[in-house]
Amino acid sequence: MAEDVELLVERSVATALAARAAKAGGSLRLAVEEHAVTLELWESVRAALDDGPATVEHVHLGRAVEGLRAVKDEGELALLAEACAISCRALEDLYAAGGFIGRTEKEIARDLEWRMFGHGADGIAFETIVATGPHSAIPHHTPTERPVERGDLLKIDFGAVYQGYHADCTRTSVVGAQPQDWQREIYQLVADAQRAGREAIAVGDECVAVDNASRAIIDDAGYKENFGHGTGHGVGLEVHEAPTLGYSATGTLADRMAVTVEPGIYLPGRGGVRIEDTLAVRASGGPELLTPTTKDLLVLDA
Repeated sequence: MAEDVELLVERSVATALAARAAKAGGSLRLAVEEHAVTLELWESVRAALDDGPATVEHVHLGRAVEGLRAVKDEGELALLAEACAISCRALEDLYAAGGFIGRTEKEIARDLEWRMFGHGADGIAFETIVATGPHSAIPHHTPTERPVERGDLLKIDFGAVYQGYHADCTRTSVVGAQPQDWQREIYQLVADAQRAGREAIAVGDECVAVDNASRAIIDDAGYKENFGHGTGHGVGLEVHEAPTLGYSATGTLADRMAVTVEPGIYLPGRGGVRIEDTLAVRASGGPELLTPTTKDLLVLDA
């Protein structure tokens, strides 16, 4: 316990801090995250500042906080690795249990989430995506009451939270039947694109190079219009953080960044495939894979 620190409990922390600073007087320089602060909050802070004798200058902080969070320390990476391990163990349990045909997307999503809690998750990183059959062609589908049918592609995008750190992983499989030729084709292309993206991760390389490496394989195969989102993003205290690994990304990769690589191909009305890993950028030895669940095209027990 820090005996010289005064504990204050306030509902609106930013407004309370602004009021205390304004009453202290003098000249203040207030840095504001203008991309994150709502107009309502800013009006409240400004009113609090106007109530005191201080002279206040405000400046735009930009994304300085996000930039600081992009590079993790080893303790953070260990927590992130545990979040990923919890996630993968839960998915492997779900796969092993089988019995998918007739179950709804919502039922499977809730089952997987409870399995993550059972393995030690503190929460879920985001609303679990379970997309079956033609719904798997929707990149960020919300689970419905659609029951799984034999031969469906089953796309699951999920992650656990562990001590504040978010995992992010996607696997696609086929339920109860050998894959059709078109399913094998797009799966292999996405697997190749995902591997190329992982191999493009290196300290000092441009973030956009990861997207370029993955996208080139899909584009060259004639599926350019069927991959509409970025290849990856940073992950940590939030599931989407800096850096961005998209077609308009800027900046370079640094040691101990944590990023996803998640290309996909989506054929409207038929189905889609996405494969996603979370990885830690390392100065030597290549990126560290944090989501080791197999990326083979599995045929799940019905």
